[in-house]
Amino acid sequence: MTPGQGLTEADRQLLNAMQEGFLPVPNPFKEIGARLGLTEDEAIAELRRLKESGAIRRLGAIIDSRKIGYTGTLCAMKVPGERISEAAAVINSFPEVTHNYVREGEFNVWFTVLALSAARIQEILHTIKRETGIRELLNLPARRIFKIRVSFDLEGER
Repeated sequence: MTPGQGLTEADRQLLNAMQEGFLPVPNPFKEIGARLGLTEDEAIAELRRLKESGAIRRLGAIIDSRKIGYTGTLCAMKVPGERISEAAAVINSFPEVTHNYVREGEFNVWFTVLALSAARIQEILHTIKRETGIRELLNLPARRIFKIRVSFDLEGER
């Protein structure tokens, strides 16, 4: 399958426009639509259709949590295969958990925690260990932050 297969040329142009500059203006969909010769309602309808078709999963802001006072960490747990669902339910019970996924390897359940303080993160991790009974949990706070901007070339021009 080639990149962008199953998308119309108009779909590709809209998705590229969304990736390249969704401006923080009062009517962002009106601005995106104007760039493409669409009305605001048409742009919204097309994005809704692309979401419903599964071509896009979500549309949302990326916020630098550190700049608004949060701290985060990546964690890994060594969870017996038959207990993954149980451990995931405990982990996911905290609204501060932003991602949780299973990976192959000895440490097989990975998740991220974003909280207002390192103390709150420690409290969450202590509770997860207590409630699951699993003690092998790595807390891997970031030492340096790397943000990589990914933009998919849907028109084959870059």
